[in-house]
Amino acid sequence: MPDVCQAGLEEKIFSLAWIFVASRIIFRILHVANSLQACGRQRARIADGGRDKKLSTLSLPAQFPARAVTSTKRNAKLTLWPLVAATFFMVSGGTYGTEDIVHGAGYGLGILLLLVTPLIWSLPTTYMIGELSSALPSEGGYYAWVRRAMGNFWGFQEAWLSLVASIFDMAIYPTLFVAYLTRLIPWFALGHRGWMVAMGVVTVCALMNIAGIRVVAISSLWLFFLLSAPFVLIVLIAPAKIGALQGAVTAPTTSSVGLIGGLLICMWNYMGWDNASTIATQVKRPQKTYPRAMIVAVIVVSLTYVLPFAAMWLTGVPAAAFETGSWADIAGMMGGLVGGPLIARGFRVALVLGGMMSAFGMFNALVMSYSRLPLAMAQDGLLPSVFGKLQRKTQAPWVAITFLAACWALCLGLGFERLITIDVLLYGMSLMLEFVALIVLRIREPELRRPFKVPGGMAGAVLIGVFPLLLLGFSIVHGAGEQILGISGLAFGLMLIAGGFVVYWATAGLRRVGWSAGAFKDEQRAA
Repeated sequence: MPDVCQAGLEEKIFSLAWIFVASRIIFRILHVANSLQACGRQRARIADGGRDKKLSTLSLPAQFPARAVTSTKRNAKLTLWPLVAATFFMVSGGTYGTEDIVHGAGYGLGILLLLVTPLIWSLPTTYMIGELSSALPSEGGYYAWVRRAMGNFWGFQEAWLSLVASIFDMAIYPTLFVAYLTRLIPWFALGHRGWMVAMGVVTVCALMNIAGIRVVAISSLWLFFLLSAPFVLIVLIAPAKIGALQGAVTAPTTSSVGLIGGLLICMWNYMGWDNASTIATQVKRPQKTYPRAMIVAVIVVSLTYVLPFAAMWLTGVPAAAFETGSWADIAGMMGGLVGGPLIARGFRVALVLGGMMSAFGMFNALVMSYSRLPLAMAQDGLLPSVFGKLQRKTQAPWVAITFLAACWALCLGLGFERLITIDVLLYGMSLMLEFVALIVLRIREPELRRPFKVPGGMAGAVLIGVFPLLLLGFSIVHGAGEQILGISGLAFGLMLIAGGFVVYWATAGLRRVGWSAGAFKDEQRAA
């Protein structure tokens, strides 16, 4: 018992120390940033003969050519709602995957977590994305922002963190698709049939992405409506069935998630808002569309998480009945309240089909997002020029799509589970680079046109990253016990981060030879 108390005391001291150090750093950054911003404005005026100078939204510093920002004509550009739907799948994919939050925290606290987390974790991120995407609607999105602000090295690290994190995420979605399918048709669980179905999901999504960005976005919109329909019915039925499931017998659960685990899962379910930024050059009026799409998507995702749990709270289903994958059984109980066994089975099947659509939609939308990173990096000379090749008709980066799809397909049989510590660490580090880029661009390019701007001046730009930074530190402290390959998840994540430094330095000679010789010319010919 004394050892447990000692460990708890040390953990609290570490958390307090983290908050103290972070606050000191923030105040120091505010002081230095305001001074540098004033100097930046003065230098801009002097360089332009004393007049205020408006910088082009798409201009890059001379030492970093603007090849990642293309002006090629697109056949079809995304409008608000298709972009919202694509963002929905890049971040959420629906209510699936949130069950352990309520299991660990209970209904009241679980719903509170689902409401507060987007305010302190997602909303600051969407504001940052709104400013940078409206000012710099570039191919590669967040990679291009970091590269412009801090140079090739940090731009490469930003892309590295995202692509490495995709290894732990992308292989799971086809596997989830198969898991839901086998609940309907157990025949697919035999032999290699499930693996073949997963390969089919990867192939179909790759082909859809090569067919064009609008195909992916419009399909995302329809998938959103279809998978949301059963949950809408649950929300509508619940007020008329208050307490009806109070004494219902539910299957025993195996989840051991507690309150802290619920918070980490909540953070994980609100990650990925910046993924939509990589397709900025194919969005209609991105300066206006992105800020609106981000705010709407936050509201839609939050309601998608909160309303179904609030409805089940009304019916009296115990919070302990929830665990990953339990929505199908609980929906079956709801169906039984309004009809016989046939209706109950219909509800259960609808939820399982919704799970399949969720997994497919997430994989499909994320292929669209991740494939733009190798394209932009090839155009900037940080990857071989072959990754910059585009499909002539749809302008899709078909080589990047094919290569990434092949890599993710190779991971299908490895049995990766969601490692939340690694996911949050890699995503959090890339996110912090984006917040730093926001501040650096405010300092270095104060006259850059920003149709949407984080309010509060320089103080607002700095403070908007405070809560995400604190939550990142909290998640690292409390998730360090996760294991992979026999070592700490935190240590493994730090090794992956260090790998980006090694790969960048190891390929320096190849970049000097000229990886990018033909990619940009190929793109211009394809246009």
